Amino acid sequence: MIVHNLGEKNSILNQFISEIRDSKVQKDAMRFRLNIERIGEVLGYEFSKELGYSPARVKTPLGVKEMNLNQDHLVICSILRAGLPLHQGLLNYFDTAENGFISAFRKHDGNSDNFEVIVKYFAAPSLVGKILVLTDPMLATGRTLENVLLALKQHGTPSAIHIISVIGSQQGIEYINEIFPEHTHLWIAAIDPELNSRGYIVPGIGDAGDLAFGEKL
Repeated sequence: MIVHNLGEKNSILNQFISEIRDSKVQKDAMRFRLNIERIGEVLGYEFSKELGYSPARVKTPLGVKEMNLNQDHLVICSILRAGLPLHQGLLNYFDTAENGFISAFRKHDGNSDNFEVIVKYFAAPSLVGKILVLTDPMLATGRTLENVLLALKQHGTPSAIHIISVIGSQQGIEYINEIFPEHTHLWIAAIDPELNSRGYIVPGIGDAGDLAFGEKL
């Protein structure tokens, strides 16, 4: 897997990441969603550099200009519900992309730290020959992406896979490196060193879905 860690270089991305981490700023759910969306835009811009481009003629009021434009067929597939703001950030840049949505959640065994990832809902177009863009804001253990990859197989084989994530753990990245195809790209804004006993990223941000949309039962 090819890892693109944008957090290794200083940019305005640092501001957005600092705000989604800050426990005081997190209390503003609208700003939290906006920051995740803006992070999606930054990651999408960087990801766009790896796409294929071909010349096209653009007619202006005063003449014709030849430009290199992307002609790839993209499917942006996001994990509900936390992935929705990240999904919107990518859609802001990739106007013609098709869309897919997956409902995946952790089911803990009582109060135990042990859990399994349940995939309950999946809707997506055919992936055959298209570029699959998987968005998961928090790449913690990697088991959610593993289950999503299994669910996607019924929709065909994409020409390439790009994973878009906000924050990941080193452990989770190493885990999916063993599962996804060798030439999969991971575009990520920050990598944190560890997971706690419940499988949450430390220092991380907490529960991205709850911070964006409110606590669930």
